[in-house]
Amino acid sequence: MKLKIGNVTLENNLVLAPMAGVTDLPFRLLCKEQGAGLICTEMISAKAIYYRNKNTESLMQIDERERPVSLQLFGSEPDLMAEIARQIEERNFDILDINMGCPVPKVVNNGEGSALMKNPRLVHEIIYKVSRAIKKPLTVKIRKGFTQDSVNAVEIARIAQDAGAAAIAVHGRTREQYYSGQADWEIIRQVKEAVSIPVIGNGDVDTPQKAAAMARETGCDGIMIGRGVQGNPWLFSRILHYQETGEILPPPDKEEIKDMMLRHGRLQLEYKGAYTGIREMRKHIAWYTSGMPHSAAVRRKVNEVENWEELEELIRTM
Repeated sequence: MKLKIGNVTLENNLVLAPMAGVTDLPFRLLCKEQGAGLICTEMISAKAIYYRNKNTESLMQIDERERPVSLQLFGSEPDLMAEIARQIEERNFDILDINMGCPVPKVVNNGEGSALMKNPRLVHEIIYKVSRAIKKPLTVKIRKGFTQDSVNAVEIARIAQDAGAAAIAVHGRTREQYYSGQADWEIIRQVKEAVSIPVIGNGDVDTPQKAAAMARETGCDGIMIGRGVQGNPWLFSRILHYQETGEILPPPDKEEIKDMMLRHGRLQLEYKGAYTGIREMRKHIAWYTSGMPHSAAVRRKVNEVENWEELEELIRTM
C-alpha cells in the first residue's frame, strides 16, 4: 500500500521510527533491504548543526540506497529551527521531521522533544516557520500527551496541520509513560478522524498481526515501527508479506540471524571504523540473540570482543 507525504510517494506504508543510538546508517540500510517504505535518521539537534558539532555531520550522512529518507530535527527555537532547515535542505533527504515526542530528560528539560506538547502556541510557531523555510515536506512526531492528565494529541495534530505539516506520527503513550505499559491506539484513531493529512501510528507493533490490527483499529495511513525491529529487521518483510498474502512467514532461523549479524557488523566497521563499530554492535548482538539458547553467554562474550576477527568468530561459533 503506497503512502504519499507531500510530494514524496513511498512504495509502502511501513516506516522505520527514528531511534537515537539505533537507526544509524548501517541499520537503516538493512531495514531498507527488508522493505521499509520510509527510513528515519536518529534525531539531530538543530543547535548542534548551528554550532557545527563534529558528531552531527555523521548523523546527517545518508546513503542513496536507503532513500526515501526522513531526517529528524529537534529543537525549541522557531527562528533557529527554520534557519537550520533552510541551510540543510539541499542535502539528500526527502522529508524533514520535527521531534515533539522524545521523552528523555536532557531533551525535555531543555523544553524540546515531548516538552513542546505543553506549549501549543510554540508548536504552531515552529511548524509554521519551518514549513515555510523549505520546499520539502515537513512532518511532526508527537505522543499521546505529556501526562495522562494533559492528553492533547488531537489538539496538537490539528495545530500541526494548520501550520503546514504534511503528515503526523503519533506514539500512543504519554511522556510520563516513556515506553512502559501499553500504547493507546484509540488516540491514534482520534487523531486520524480529526485531520486530513496522513497519520502514522506508532506503538507496540512487533508482529505482522499487530501491524494489521493497528491499521484496522485506527484507520492510520502509515505504520511506524520502533523497538519491534531492534535485532529484527525482517519484521518489515514479514509484515509486507502478510499484507499481500495473509500468510505469516516463519521468523528467521539461526543461520539467517547469524548472516544478518555478520553483515551488520561489516557495515558498522565500514562506516564507523573498528573501535566504534565493534562497540556499537554489542547492543545489536544482544537484540539479535534475545531468546536464543545461550544468549546470556553470547552477550557476556560480545562485551569482551575488541576486533572484527573476534566478533566474526563469536558469531560463527554460536
